[in-house]
Amino acid sequence: MAFPLTDGYHLLPKGKMAAVVTWLDMHAPPPPGPALPPGVKLAPQPSPDAAAYLSLFRAIGEPWLWFGRLQVTLEELQRQLTAPGVEVYHLSQDAATIGLLELAREQNGDVEITYFGLLPQCTGLRLGPAFMAAALELAWTPATRRVWLHTCTFDHPGALRFYRKCGFQPYQRGLEIFDDPRLSGLLNRGSAPEVPLL
Repeated sequence: MAFPLTDGYHLLPKGKMAAVVTWLDMHAPPPPGPALPPGVKLAPQPSPDAAAYLSLFRAIGEPWLWFGRLQVTLEELQRQLTAPGVEVYHLSQDAATIGLLELAREQNGDVEITYFGLLPQCTGLRLGPAFMAAALELAWTPATRRVWLHTCTFDHPGALRFYRKCGFQPYQRGLEIFDDPRLSGLLNRGSAPEVPLL
């Protein structure tokens, strides 16, 4: 929801964080991207287990302060993961899970890439473009009218550039203010050490 902001600096209370969020979308399938390398596959998880999902979610998202899936009970998360329109996929390399993809299909034909990420040790290995190409191939069906996602200033520094190279176009910018998940106990206090605790 838009609200008036004055120019200049705005101090946050201790324990609060602010991220600049950019929303991006595409309205037609992009040209085919690179194929996943041998030994790497993207497989659906038709009955995802909430506890196993959280373990992978933390392993991928902790450096970037992902906390959205940590705010609910396991029972509620299980309901969310198995809700109509929600699809969970694992990227694996030689049978070891190295990435997470979550899609949310809406009845109006919009598809959100809710979560997309690789384990920290797998970033920088040029897997991202092929992973996203495979994700977009899944997202685009005859019923799809738009695919969208968002990123923020706590994400990987190259995330916005990466999404644009994959064919997404920025269409909205906003500000998210939230409690530091390390102070609230959702994440370890040592997570994202480059972001100071206040």
